[in-house]
Amino acid sequence: MDREDLDRELAEKGGSMQPQNQGGRHTKKWLAAAAVVLIIAGGFGGYVMHDLPFMTPRTESNYKVPEAGTDGNFELPAIRNTAVVEAVKKVGPAVVGITTQIYDRDVFNRRIEVGQSVGSGVIFDKKGYIVTNNHVVGDSKTVNVCLSSGETVQGTVVGTDASTDLAVVKIEGSDALPVAEFGDSDHLQVGETAIAIGNPLGLEFQGTVTVGVISALNRTLDDMDLRFKLIQTDAAINPGNSGGALVTADGKVVGINSAKIAKEGVEGMGFSIPINQARAIIEELIQNGRVTRAYLGLYGADKDLAARYGYRWDSNVKGVLVMRIAGNSPLSLSGIRPGDYITAVGNTEISSVRDIRDVLDQYKPGDVLSITYLHDGEQRQTEVLLSEAPQE
Repeated sequence: MDREDLDRELAEKGGSMQPQNQGGRHTKKWLAAAAVVLIIAGGFGGYVMHDLPFMTPRTESNYKVPEAGTDGNFELPAIRNTAVVEAVKKVGPAVVGITTQIYDRDVFNRRIEVGQSVGSGVIFDKKGYIVTNNHVVGDSKTVNVCLSSGETVQGTVVGTDASTDLAVVKIEGSDALPVAEFGDSDHLQVGETAIAIGNPLGLEFQGTVTVGVISALNRTLDDMDLRFKLIQTDAAINPGNSGGALVTADGKVVGINSAKIAKEGVEGMGFSIPINQARAIIEELIQNGRVTRAYLGLYGADKDLAARYGYRWDSNVKGVLVMRIAGNSPLSLSGIRPGDYITAVGNTEISSVRDIRDVLDQYKPGDVLSITYLHDGEQRQTEVLLSEAPQE
């Protein structure tokens, strides 16, 4: 059958091999849309398949960040192994945390625990003796002592002295106990390195080290009636550091941190009890549980204090005005009377009440002390047999 016969047969049946104009246009549009879809789908598929690891595996990098050049036997380089580092290694293990319980009374007058107080201390003897501050232990008879190893043991308060803010605590002795070595606080130099070690703000920061310099020597604080002058440092000392160590660059303890000025706008002013003055107190606390002091029975005032309270002062006189004398005291048995001026105690000229106290600290009950005084403008001298100061 030729082409003409085939066309004729298809025409009779209602069809034709020649596309009609309208149908042809629809077919072309459909084919074009299908082509666009296939192109988009192909591109998306290629993008997805490109990121599939099983389709295109990535090449892993063999690069590694260099590790520290050590062979397992690390040795601190000399440039980092400073005097401060060595001093902390020597003293740090001997600084401990001291925790005491704080009690109050409830509405039924029952004794209840209301909190804890945390301070610091320094082990100075293998027998287990620890020096700290009086205000750290308070009225407690026993305390908890947290060692640098993390172990907590019970300590017994051996003795306290409020006048110097010193106390001694004892734990069980051991040859394994780390101990600190005391230095010489009399030969400190202003400007030399000072290292404070303690537990500021509690045991969470146990063994904190701060570094500064010796800022000044022989400081007094008006709001602290201590019996000797203090070391001032700018090494940071915060609550909890009390009882901790002030250390020199050669690893010697030269002070027991005791107070910090906590006033707005004041920074870098911490204070420590000189260890040379603390030694005798520590020894007596261990031996007797308290400090025995010589006693005169004097209530006196220097020129500034007398002016503050309106007492008349002879401008030509230097000394201490006798305001009152305690009954049955050594001074009451002498010829000194209220209104007299004490101008010398022993061989030391006197200009303040602190001067008298400093001299008395060099004597013991039972010693005889010579006192020079003015009575109605006339200079006189008397000898006084010192007694033991009342505990209150």
